Amino acid sequence: MNRASQLPDPAVSAARLGPQLLAWWDEHGRKHLPWQQEPTPYRVWVSEIMLQQTQVATVERYYTPFMRRFPDVAALAAAPQDEVLHHWSGLGYYSRARNLHKAAQVIAADCGGVLPVTLDGLMALPGIGRSTAGAILALSGDQRHPILDGNVKRVLARFFAVEGWSGSTPNLKLLWAHAEACTPQTRVANYTQAIMDLGATLCSRSRPACALCPLRTDCRAYTTNRVSAIPAPKPRRQVRPQRSAVLVMARRGPHEVLLEKRPASGIWGGLWSFPEFADLDAVAEWVQSRFGAGAAPPRVWDAVTHSFSHFDFEMTPVEIEVRAAEAVVMEAGRWLWYNTRNPENVGLAAPVAKLLRALADS
Repeated sequence: MNRASQLPDPAVSAARLGPQLLAWWDEHGRKHLPWQQEPTPYRVWVSEIMLQQTQVATVERYYTPFMRRFPDVAALAAAPQDEVLHHWSGLGYYSRARNLHKAAQVIAADCGGVLPVTLDGLMALPGIGRSTAGAILALSGDQRHPILDGNVKRVLARFFAVEGWSGSTPNLKLLWAHAEACTPQTRVANYTQAIMDLGATLCSRSRPACALCPLRTDCRAYTTNRVSAIPAPKPRRQVRPQRSAVLVMARRGPHEVLLEKRPASGIWGGLWSFPEFADLDAVAEWVQSRFGAGAAPPRVWDAVTHSFSHFDFEMTPVEIEVRAAEAVVMEAGRWLWYNTRNPENVGLAAPVAKLLRALADS
């Protein structure tokens, strides 16, 4: 007889998922992550924003220094955006940091400096959706709210054999219904952490450890040998878009490099980067108009590629030494002579920071 035909009704499976998961978490779950210690709404909020599309091991390196500098909403709201982005540099998806900072300022101005503890109140803030709001309330206050982050989607899609891509509108509606049905009435904080842990460890995207999973008896994907097919990957375009640009590394002396603050929206929004141009001709024209003849011939570096979620960005760095007397500061707030020996606390995208280190060592 097919094992799938022996499975209980989905409602029965949903009722058993919570207890099975909690028993597993009590023995095997993660309980010593930095944001699990004193899980206030603010501390959990920061961790949940950092953990969006970022692995736990990476967030662990950033969380404690960030919290040391911004221990509460007031400190975060009062800080300049540049400093917030500086402490976020390397985590990627910088709109998260901008929204976090903007939300802190809204809380300071409109909420008496206290993070809301209702679902609607949290979802009204920049950068907080339903799942993030539910996780904040569940993990910090044991409030009963379902969550549906990437790990939870995968666990529930496999457990209930939800075919297709989890991000489609019909599947999201179905998965939210499953999430609601599976969330227990008690120990909500532990359950929420448990289902995220299971997705991050045993029920991983590739090579899941089904033999160790406490849910395998009721898991429909497992019992029908469909684990590798569920959930289906997001449909992709056949040709991945590529964008290219020339980055100008204008040097004033051995240690000062010109940086430009990028617009608030778009890639690396609000961060400092090298001036960007479409081609080498545009570079030559700009350098001549700003600085006159260079002190030495420009040096073209090997192109480097950085992958974003929807396209690849190929950057060709061009190192140009400009004459110190003519290299005046232009439009304060938009331009910065960045000293690689005594760097300012400003936000830098990871590829830019890497190029700065290479430039300092060259």
